[in-house]
Amino acid sequence: MTAAGARARTRGAETEQVWIAFAGRTEMAWLRLFRPGYRHCFAALADAEGWTLVDPLSGRLVVQRLAVERSFDLPRFWRRAGFRVLGPFAPAPPQPSWLPPLLPATCVTSCLALLGRRRALILSPHRLYRTLSAELARTESLGKKALTSQAVWG
Repeated sequence: MTAAGARARTRGAETEQVWIAFAGRTEMAWLRLFRPGYRHCFAALADAEGWTLVDPLSGRLVVQRLAVERSFDLPRFWRRAGFRVLGPFAPAPPQPSWLPPLLPATCVTSCLALLGRRRALILSPHRLYRTLSAELARTESLGKKALTSQAVWG
């Protein structure tokens, strides 16, 4: 393992948090097939230096470092803008795999990949919201503050 790889693994395990936001409005007709309020999802990764937005749009993936301090409360800002927001989640450590993911590249699969999780049965933003909400509730009932891959997804 390289020194950079070791630093990234340590940094991710200790300081990274993922927040997932869900949106209901859309300009694309085919997304209206999804449940109102859950037609798109996107994420933000918080690390020691700040926030990175990951927004899988139709036709392109937007990954952007936001020009705000780490202390800026991005989840609160999103909630005030009308989005449903879940988090924080601890991203799972990288795991080797024999096969690439066999699902289409969607906002849901992008958010799951950012979390480091593979779930074949989560295909819609609403299903992702329900799954993550239930797991946050279980985690909070155990007195934990963030999900871990071992406790929930392992």
